[in-house]
Amino acid sequence: MILSDKKILASIENGEIVIEPFRKSALGTNSYDVHLGKFLAVYKSRVLDAKRHNKIEEIEIGADGFELQPGTLYLGVTEEYTETHNSVPFLEGKSSVGRLGIDIHATAGKGDVGFCNTWTLEISCVQAVRIYAGMPIGQLIYFSVDGEIENLYNKKANAKYNERTTKPVESMMWKNKF
Repeated sequence: MILSDKKILASIENGEIVIEPFRKSALGTNSYDVHLGKFLAVYKSRVLDAKRHNKIEEIEIGADGFELQPGTLYLGVTEEYTETHNSVPFLEGKSSVGRLGIDIHATAGKGDVGFCNTWTLEISCVQAVRIYAGMPIGQLIYFSVDGEIENLYNKKANAKYNERTTKPVESMMWKNKF
């Protein structure tokens, strides 16, 4: 079941959901709008290897914005740091962003219960488009969980994205055993 605005607010008040900074104006009927942080990153190599640590190059979005180009994967980050302790957050793009031809995630739209961090975005576009730090970029939708949680994400020994950051984080697939 999707949490309503009142349920999201109640969950924030009792500490089950944390959103920093929280803007009441970003609260929708059943979602919360997140904003693009000031950092992007691109991979240094055009050929990525799932078994190796692929290095990234950081880009800071200036006051004039940044022009995304088709055919390039950009890693972005939300301004908002979030925590979810008893619900499952899903990150979706905003329709206004989609209508500019921007996708904000390739596959990783679902967070885990216990995820505590900013969200790294996997941004791509179908034509050149200028983006700006602070613009609404996506929305978090929260689903209630039925049952007790045994293995919170932030308590897992093998969780790869637990280190708090304000910058995009590259793929840590190389840390998996395969």
